[in-house]
This record gives sequence, C-alpha cells and structure tokens, in this order.
Amino acid sequence: MTILPRTQSPVLSLPLARGGTLDDLELGTGADGRFTLMVFYRGLHCPVCRKQLRELDDEMDALRDAGVGRIVAISMDTLKRATISIDDWELSRLPIAYGLSHEQAREWGLFISSGFKKGEPEFFSEPGMVILDSDGTVFWSTVSSMPFGRMPVKAIIHGLEYVTETDYPARGTVAP
Repeated sequence: MTILPRTQSPVLSLPLARGGTLDDLELGTGADGRFTLMVFYRGLHCPVCRKQLRELDDEMDALRDAGVGRIVAISMDTLKRATISIDDWELSRLPIAYGLSHEQAREWGLFISSGFKKGEPEFFSEPGMVILDSDGTVFWSTVSSMPFGRMPVKAIIHGLEYVTETDYPARGTVAP
C-alpha cells in the first residue's frame, strides 16, 4: 500500500525502548516544529541501519533547526534487540520504538523480508522514511526493498530548509 502525500497517516502506537510510547511524542502535531520524521529501520542485525541511526542521533539539532520537531526510529525488533541497538550503536538522543507488527508495516507501505542470515529475525521490515506535516498528514515518504538507497540526513535537512523558505507544497498527490 502506498501512502499518498496530504493524506492522513495511519495510526501507530508503539512502546519506546527508553520508556513511554509513541503517543507521548505527539507525532504529527507540529509540537516543537512543523515536521515529524519517522525512520523505519530493519533492526539490530543491519549495519546500514546502525550508520543511519547514528547519523540521525548526531544531527538531531540540525533537524530541529530545519523544522523537525519530532524524530523517531521504528523497527519490528523486540525490546531486548532495540535496547541492544541503543547501547551498541551509542544512541543518546534518538527515540527508538519497537514491536512494529507485520500488519502495521504494511499499513505504512513498507516491504517485509524474511531473515536468512545468522542474527536476522524471522521477519523484519525494510527501511523507509516518512515526514508528517503538523496536521498529521503525510508530507513526504520513501521506502526501499533493500537495505541500501537511503536518503542522507543532510539531504533531508536541506530539502526541509528549502520547503520552509519557499513554502513548497507536498508533491505526489495525484492518485492513480
């Protein structure tokens, strides 16, 4: 399922590895900035995810300056695996949600893979990023069926700066 920009995002309520829930983050409300950045990652087994989430953790201030009030990384991992990711990947600020279900991943338009290598879970979602506008609608999204091909964080920052400066609208809104 593809989620069209300017449509309401699916509801998502998950626990956070450091306590609380996604509900506490007020995703898509414009709290502390116009945008919410949701990063769906493959899980603890993925070295590309490690690099991406560390970059996000390092760039939290720049993302906030670009108008991102809320940022969260989400996976199908268990609490144990999510906690290991936080510790091993040295994530100090990025909220990590865990327990995304197969059905929820599909609602968000993510691809699902089955593990085949040692350390991979039985099933996991492939990566995706969604930016919600302050009214909870989808502003921008990208998904991948492979671990590579992700949007660099600095490109997102520059894009959001441009969007804000020029009042650029959400694109890709024409339904098939």
